[in-house]
Amino acid sequence: MSFGGLPEELIDPARIRRISPVAGGGIAEAYRVETTDGLVFAKCIHNAPPGLFEREAAGLVALREAGAMAVPEVLAVEESGLVLEWVEVDTRRRHNDAAFGAGLARLHSVRGERFGSIDDNSLSYVGSVEVTLEPAETWARSYLAGRVRPLAQRCVMQRRLPESLMSLIDLLILHGDEVVGPFEPPSLVHGDLWSGNRLRDVNGTPWLIDPSVSWSSRELDFGMMTLFGGFSQETFDAYNEVLPLPDGWQERLGLHQLLPLLVHVNIFGDPYVGQLQSTLDDLTRGL
Repeated sequence: MSFGGLPEELIDPARIRRISPVAGGGIAEAYRVETTDGLVFAKCIHNAPPGLFEREAAGLVALREAGAMAVPEVLAVEESGLVLEWVEVDTRRRHNDAAFGAGLARLHSVRGERFGSIDDNSLSYVGSVEVTLEPAETWARSYLAGRVRPLAQRCVMQRRLPESLMSLIDLLILHGDEVVGPFEPPSLVHGDLWSGNRLRDVNGTPWLIDPSVSWSSRELDFGMMTLFGGFSQETFDAYNEVLPLPDGWQERLGLHQLLPLLVHVNIFGDPYVGQLQSTLDDLTRGL
């Protein structure tokens, strides 16, 4: 049973006064729900991938507990969807890029012991695409061998990528410790940080939503932030004042765009294959 498309196991229909659909991205149905206890945000997917919302909820809780930036409180989670506190968004207000950059630096200052999942469950999703986060001692192993290669192989098996690209990825893995840059301990990262996954509320406070949280190189967030744009230089300047940017991070942006590009190939296919090919060619030239 459902109420206006919202599965009733998420919110008791007796508590609902009004429900309105809202923009919530291309994956889930999203709603503004007036309940007897106040406003909430709810989203759902009928026949959702197993564990999708549970892992998103775990990531939101981890980000919120870090205390670095505003993150919606998780109010309920089921296999079919998620209920969060309502954030009153002001789309007319300019983003406070300095506050966002400083907050992101504080988030990345939260360090872990090993790369991979934030808990004992290695299942993760970037958007709706499954990624495995097995624990690893190095970023090269966690990222290139543990995330990029399996997803690329899946795309090949689905005939979305030519098999010839696997040799370039294997070349990167062979030179893994060289191409990922100087060692840093794992940071707590958002993991899917395109501009649509930050909000600004009516007070101008930046919020993080829709994460794919993991212990990773902090440069993973930079890759996604720069892939589609939407973040000003002020963001990076403010970040640098709190936590200096790692040497050579700009030269490694393409490396850290491989995972989101593969996610987009997995979902959309051909439009992103050329960009992925070009990125791999640039990264492996001279190796």
